[in-house]
Amino acid sequence: MRGSGRVAMISGATRGIGAEIADALRAEGYTLSLGVRRPEAARARFGPDGGDLLIFPYEAADASAARAWVEATRMRFDRIDVLVANAGIAPFVGLEDGDPADLDRLFAIDVRAPFLLVQAALPALKASGAGRVVTVASLSGKRVMGLNAGYQMMKHALVALSHAVRRVGWEHGIRATALCPGFVATDLTAHVTDPQPDAMTDPKDLARLVATVVGLPNTASVAELLVNCRYEHML
Repeated sequence: MRGSGRVAMISGATRGIGAEIADALRAEGYTLSLGVRRPEAARARFGPDGGDLLIFPYEAADASAARAWVEATRMRFDRIDVLVANAGIAPFVGLEDGDPADLDRLFAIDVRAPFLLVQAALPALKASGAGRVVTVASLSGKRVMGLNAGYQMMKHALVALSHAVRRVGWEHGIRATALCPGFVATDLTAHVTDPQPDAMTDPKDLARLVATVVGLPNTASVAELLVNCRYEHML
């Protein structure tokens, strides 16, 4: 199932994983609707808004932003076939001394925002007959190793959201995948020294996997895609 004529929405597409996914889907012929905090940065990378590209100012923390972006996408392209919920943050919120305000912001961006995006896009994804939803979660949504309890909680919730999408959308041809990588060489992990950046997963490789998954037919659905850069004894 090639991307020609199909419309993909991608949040957080200015840099990192989101930008690489946008590049990969564009190369496959998808029309792109990019929800980004900094439209000028997106235009610098992807070109001016117009034709087969919509660049929309999207702030994940704003509860009204999801519906506005979805409506703008439908007005421009009259359809939505793929939704990639990628935008997220990763502050440290430890169980012993975590700030509840940080936990609230983490929930708003990493859990509530993808939920609202799916909710708003669901009618269009149903109409597609082959709708695809990818939630960019983490191996932290499958096991607990470090001490960032807040982040781990949110990524477990995001995996659960992906399975909820599969359950609700299955009979309408919607297939959902929770993408669960370990360390990825992006700005988000710039502070990490173990592993070193060159030993982390390249975001371009995640983008290749996403392009493959959303291009599969309804009869070859991938529920969870776990991507390791080092051995995981728990998985």
